[in-house]
Amino acid sequence: MSAEKSSLHTRNLHRNPYDFDQLISCVPELKHYVFVNAYHTVTINFSIPKAVKLLNKALLLHFYDIKGWDIPDTNLCPPIPGRADYVHYIADLLAEQLSAIPTGNSVKGLDIGTGANLAYPLISHRSYGWTMLGTDINQDSLKNAQNILDQNKDLISVIQLKSQPDPDHIFTNIINPEDRFTFTMCNPPFHDSEESAVKGNIRKTKNLNKSKKAKPVLNFSGQQSELWCEGGELAFITKMINESVLFSSQVLWFTCLVSKKDNLNKLTTLLKIVKAVEVKTIDMAQGQKVSRILAWTFIPQKDRKTWFI
Repeated sequence: MSAEKSSLHTRNLHRNPYDFDQLISCVPELKHYVFVNAYHTVTINFSIPKAVKLLNKALLLHFYDIKGWDIPDTNLCPPIPGRADYVHYIADLLAEQLSAIPTGNSVKGLDIGTGANLAYPLISHRSYGWTMLGTDINQDSLKNAQNILDQNKDLISVIQLKSQPDPDHIFTNIINPEDRFTFTMCNPPFHDSEESAVKGNIRKTKNLNKSKKAKPVLNFSGQQSELWCEGGELAFITKMINESVLFSSQVLWFTCLVSKKDNLNKLTTLLKIVKAVEVKTIDMAQGQKVSRILAWTFIPQKDRKTWFI
């Protein structure tokens, strides 16, 4: 067995090695993809999308009591431990205003680009009891997300879905005048083109396989809106920051993942220009992958506690 995954957040339920016997008892089909590697570790081949999907299904059922989770093969299949990390770091951010992590349905989160997998809202609610709104521009993704909710009736009143009709907007059309969100979160499209996304997947799969396959399977799949947008991550988050100004009094903390460290300087400079009153960069690491959460607020420190009353 491998050691604890110490780079994950201390509250992450996935810090310990996977207990595959337990997970296979949740999702029997997973057993076809489990093997012992050269390091005598029980694992799966993470370059096989089906294997990753079945692992996710088992993790969500075993740790979060999410029944009937599934996504189409064409959609992004997220690593659940990494998704959970983002949620726990947001909890820490919110706890800074109080003496403890705020739990329950008075905390309302907005997940931009929730995808077919609905991972962030599911983990957020099961971990802390927060109410969540998931948005997406892709109707098929929202339909699949709704199908997951339909199989978990207790979640229908606490996780809502909303379609973004205009791909040029992020918060507009989503946040109504009367809405107040404790936080927003987003895993933005990383690449700036389909070609770049395919190259990135080939690199990732080669690293996972430690081999030189010419045409590896596209690991984690992914629809266009999940993997790339014009201008890539920098353009997307720039748009998000500019649009956040319009909703500055309705959201306590805006947050977004930033994969490319080189983008941080430009983004933090822009946040100064738009007069965010506080900006934080929170480092996250999952195995070899290092990412970070960029968080910003327009709400003065003295007014933040009122968001939790």
